[in-house]
Amino acid sequence: MDALVIGAGPAGLMAAEELARAGRSVVVCEAKPSPARKFLMAGKSGLNITKDEDRSSFIAEYRNDWLRPMLAEFGPREMIIWARSLGEEVFTGSTGRVFPRSMKGSPVLRAWLKRLEGAGVELRSRWRWAGFDGDGLAFETPQGREVLRPKVTVLALGGASWARLGSDGHWVPWLAEKGVEIAPWQPANMGFAVAWTPHMAKHFGTAIKGAALLVGDQRERGEFVISARGIEGGGVYAVSRALREGAALKLDLMADVAGAEVAAKLDRMKPGETLANRLRKLGLSAAAVALVMEFGRGLETVAAVKALPMKLAGPRPLDEAISVAGGVTQAAVTDGLELKALPGMFVCGEMLDWEAPTGGYLLTGVAATGRWAGRAAALTSP
Repeated sequence: MDALVIGAGPAGLMAAEELARAGRSVVVCEAKPSPARKFLMAGKSGLNITKDEDRSSFIAEYRNDWLRPMLAEFGPREMIIWARSLGEEVFTGSTGRVFPRSMKGSPVLRAWLKRLEGAGVELRSRWRWAGFDGDGLAFETPQGREVLRPKVTVLALGGASWARLGSDGHWVPWLAEKGVEIAPWQPANMGFAVAWTPHMAKHFGTAIKGAALLVGDQRERGEFVISARGIEGGGVYAVSRALREGAALKLDLMADVAGAEVAAKLDRMKPGETLANRLRKLGLSAAAVALVMEFGRGLETVAAVKALPMKLAGPRPLDEAISVAGGVTQAAVTDGLELKALPGMFVCGEMLDWEAPTGGYLLTGVAATGRWAGRAAALTSP
């Protein structure tokens, strides 16, 4: 076998395309019955492929600088061109997020798979990597155990979140045994647990809008949802890294109204009214009032509205996270993403120890690393 890619998510498919473009004979092995399941799940609520912003600003959002050269070659502009090359016109939303007109991942994936098939890429579904077998790679397949010995391999096995879709981190012990340095997994872009009192139950599933989340010097506008498990949603994900590292969270429940104006409105109200009534008259939703009653008792009312301290019980479990931090470290690979301990084997995507916020950064980063690893792997002697 010439070139093998293990994992048919966006990183693996991008690597396969680069290998095929370079004239290599490519086989892609996917553990699941169909490819790119996490990609398709992400597209159910609108496939956010990238963020339309200046390249330097875009790159600055990533936690690790080692992706910088990859994103410099394949960033927002290139991601848009890639989508259009598959026949998918795109549009930019009010927040700068870029979506295909169809809003779904399935048309994009179908066009991509058709193009890869035309380039000679072979996709083998239900081929699950089962570790090393001497100098070969063992697979569990519908036909039984198979061992492959490719000339070059690209691993695109995902991180350790969303195990039901294929990203379960099962590969970590096999690479660790070969001397590959792997940083511990941590959830990223995740919700946080809250030990609610019973009176909050009627608000589960309710979105809090018009608020800002305050974490240290960071102030993020964004909607989030109260759930039985805690809080989750875009607003929370934007500050999740700092919260995971121990920062405190406060809420400004009237982000568009200055504190002095809130105080003036309160002064015009009749004395003696209950706190809940006063909050409702300020225009807070029933769920926002409930949050103040949950966490703001004993605080001066303006402080409870403009800087409500939230008591969090830690991040939600790893498998609930949208993405992960941790994985194969920069020290473990060459500049071309080849494993130093395993020459001829390259890694890409969420296997790598990098972290990006939501908003198109994750998918662009995955694609950029897959392209980079595929191009480097293509130079390996056939």
